[in-house]
Amino acid sequence: MTRSSTARFVGARDALTARLVEEAGFDGIWASSFELSATRGLPDLGLLTMSECLDAAIHIGEGTSLPLLADCDTGFGGAINMARVVRQYEAAGVGGVCVEDKVLPKRNSYLDGDQELEDADVFAHRIEAAIRNRSDKDFCVIARCEALIAGRGMDEAMRRAHRYVDAGADGILIHSKRRDPSEVIEFLRRWRSRAPVVAVPTTYNRWGITDAQELGVSMVIYANQTLRASVHAIRNVLSEIQLRGEASTAEDSIAPVKEIFDLTRTAEWEERGA
Repeated sequence: MTRSSTARFVGARDALTARLVEEAGFDGIWASSFELSATRGLPDLGLLTMSECLDAAIHIGEGTSLPLLADCDTGFGGAINMARVVRQYEAAGVGGVCVEDKVLPKRNSYLDGDQELEDADVFAHRIEAAIRNRSDKDFCVIARCEALIAGRGMDEAMRRAHRYVDAGADGILIHSKRRDPSEVIEFLRRWRSRAPVVAVPTTYNRWGITDAQELGVSMVIYANQTLRASVHAIRNVLSEIQLRGEASTAEDSIAPVKEIFDLTRTAEWEERGA
């Protein structure tokens, strides 16, 4: 994660979305468990298995040359499960994994109600297992600190983040659901660049990439915007077709079929089979 500027990763739930992210000029892909769950019509409550998430990550990775960081929730179990996660994802060619310090099954960070954190030492042991079981030092293991989400305060967030870096984490994802970036900014100032920091400006979305870079953020993740955009776009097109009783009026707001052929590299595949 060492780089001179802040990397911009975008959430993708499939290979086609990943290809669009690459086409738009972003730096990497975030295989979001929220998006993967929603694609299956499921809530983001830790319902997906490691195999389901890994299979999705493999397909996403096949659609792009960009590096891929996989959201692995709480690691799908204890330290022994975390060891297998790292071995499997690394073997699949994924660039890294991110795990959060909640108990299994986790709840999406933006849901109201209690957010139960894992004991910091127990979670740190998972990080240690992850680091010990990777064979490539460039395979990133990011520890996601949820103390601010759980209302445990900045001191607890700092304590946990330091504990996870002591355990070998390559970076810290500090999560906040405030409408402004004040918590993240305070964390960064107190953190003093001890290890790379990842930020996810979903609720504090007016915080720009220049501000993040000036404060030393190594990566910004736009975690779920592509999924949310697709929901509105699909609803609008379907409403138009339902209202008009024909599809012609929707044509101006949808991609031509040829564009899908181009995105899926149809001509290239036909040449392979010629």
